[in-house]
Amino acid sequence: MARRREQVLDAAIQVLGGEGARRLTYQAVDAAAGVPTGTTSNYFRNRAALIDGLVDHLQALERRDWEAFAAEVAPADIGELADAVSRFLRYATGPEQARTAARFALYLESTARPELRPALTRGREGVVDWGADWLERFGSPIPRRHCEILFDYMDGVVFHQLAFPVPDFDPGPGIRELLGRLLDRATAGRDR
Repeated sequence: MARRREQVLDAAIQVLGGEGARRLTYQAVDAAAGVPTGTTSNYFRNRAALIDGLVDHLQALERRDWEAFAAEVAPADIGELADAVSRFLRYATGPEQARTAARFALYLESTARPELRPALTRGREGVVDWGADWLERFGSPIPRRHCEILFDYMDGVVFHQLAFPVPDFDPGPGIRELLGRLLDRATAGRDR
């Protein structure tokens, strides 16, 4: 039963991220999931419940991805960190494009439903914690703030790639420049 619910939520992410919020209907999700008509409504009694379930499911998937990413990445310097972040951005805008687009759609949904913000914020805060640890290792005196700047930049790059796709998307140069400037300034500021 839990597997069927996940199947429905995975399909809802594909519908939301691939077709937009207007297409997020019980019928569209049932069809995308390949389940009998009415299955989605059995798990989620209304659209608000479906959106709530999507937020929780998306957060769990992204937490899983970030944990795997953090476990396999051990950057030795800023260049390696920039390369790792660039790989992740290509993953988020390539194989996981629908999930990433769904996340942005949920951000927009939170403008009408502010009660979604705490869950969306918790997901981001967990990722900022991991990123801040890395930036602290590379000399940032304000790693949390620097990580927030980095993630804001990453969100902008991802949003731009989703909206205006570039065939040979390479976020590396911008990520390297941003990290270099943040961390060079951090190091220079400590020397004074």
